[in-house]
Amino acid sequence: MSRSLSPSSSGASPTLADYGWDTACEDAFVPHRSAGLLPARIVRAERGLCDAVTDAGPVRARMRPAGPDGPPPATGDWAALSPAVPGHPPVVEAVLERRTALVRSSASRNSHGHVLAANVDTVAVTVSLAAPLRHGRTERMLALAWECGAQPVVVLTKADLCPDPGAAAAEVAGVAPGADVLVTSAGTGEGMDTLAAVLHGTVVLLGPSGAGKSTLGNRLLGEDRLATGAVRDTDGRGRHTTAWREMVPLPGGGVLLDTPGLRAIGLHDARDGLEMAFSDIDDLAQGCRFTDCGHAAEPGCAVLAAVEAGELPGRRLDSYRRLQRENAWAASRTDARLRADREAVRKDISRKIRAIYTFRERQR
Repeated sequence: MSRSLSPSSSGASPTLADYGWDTACEDAFVPHRSAGLLPARIVRAERGLCDAVTDAGPVRARMRPAGPDGPPPATGDWAALSPAVPGHPPVVEAVLERRTALVRSSASRNSHGHVLAANVDTVAVTVSLAAPLRHGRTERMLALAWECGAQPVVVLTKADLCPDPGAAAAEVAGVAPGADVLVTSAGTGEGMDTLAAVLHGTVVLLGPSGAGKSTLGNRLLGEDRLATGAVRDTDGRGRHTTAWREMVPLPGGGVLLDTPGLRAIGLHDARDGLEMAFSDIDDLAQGCRFTDCGHAAEPGCAVLAAVEAGELPGRRLDSYRRLQRENAWAASRTDARLRADREAVRKDISRKIRAIYTFRERQR
């Protein structure tokens, strides 16, 4: 991992180093600096404008629309800004290559992915112990986290409202291979020291409304900076108190990114993430008779044998199949869009060629 540059001293205004700027970022920014652009990290992006932090302080910048030179800026991006001039704000001229990106399918369910956060190191998947456990949703969020390239950590919140947090943790551990599962309570402070020690770099809190993300974030920050709200007693759901993604430096180093509660988390090109989230099934599949076994009714299927023996819950296999189908559908939509884009380019070139020949004929 790249060495972080020295952070600002206590009490000083946050600098880029406090937001994760390191030697790798400095090296990548050399051509932009020579062009007179300024380094910044985007801490909030919305509707063509963004809030960014620079060594000179926070700025409000204008974002250029997505183009062939790169994706539109997202929260967590490292960006190159043109300086502000009288009457005009700074402009995001370029976005540095992302190390990681947390991507879900867009809310419109089209073929484009929606970047929730860029350059993420740790994804804290929050699960409330004050409501019935929904393992399918946890598996879905873990697939997104693994696909991102960051390290997922499952954070069980509101342990003080659960009669047996230990049993709940063991149950969740069964659907989160490869990820730490931590029991916490922002109210009593249980598990907070352990959680702070596990989190590193840019940390994203991911989970549904009511899971306690903002309350957990305030505990990590040591102050009530993130908005929180009550949870309905009827279904354990909360309101969207966080309306946008926002980044805040953590007191012990690193950056916290709080996200709005997600009602729907669609997969987008998450094949590798699914393999990691369901690594136990992939391990069992190595013993199947056929290498292309679909784990449905094939003879010699080691996965089905594990279900019959009670070693693998049938619910987990069903969840795996469902998410695989969803991801395959999303991939087919993406492939269709790419083919359509290539065909549109081909047709545009053909039209221009015909126009040139038509013009030449008219000049004769």
